[in-house]
Amino acid sequence: MGRVISFEMSSQNPELAVAFYSKVFGWEAADPNWEYWPVETGKEGKQGIDGGISKGPADYPHGTRIILEVESIDDIVEKAKELGAQVVREKMEFDHFYLAYIVDPVGICFGLKENKVK
Repeated sequence: MGRVISFEMSSQNPELAVAFYSKVFGWEAADPNWEYWPVETGKEGKQGIDGGISKGPADYPHGTRIILEVESIDDIVEKAKELGAQVVREKMEFDHFYLAYIVDPVGICFGLKENKVK
């Protein structure tokens, strides 16, 4: 696993960002959950990836992260830490998945998603 499955764009004004990307690129945004607006970037069956726009936290107010799907966040975090990565958001539980964020040894932040139903 470790396949890129999504992206997150962080902003201190996510409503404006959603409006911008919707008008410029035709992205369709769903209603927000937890200050996160899921976006569809194109038509089903076309190459591409969907993601979301969120209110960025104080320590990551703006930017874009990729989200990687993994079998076990715990296993990946352990391996990543052994190789110099840092955990910036511990494993969080949501309705259907778990999510965590790490920074690799060169400073790139990315998310890990583990589905509950396998």
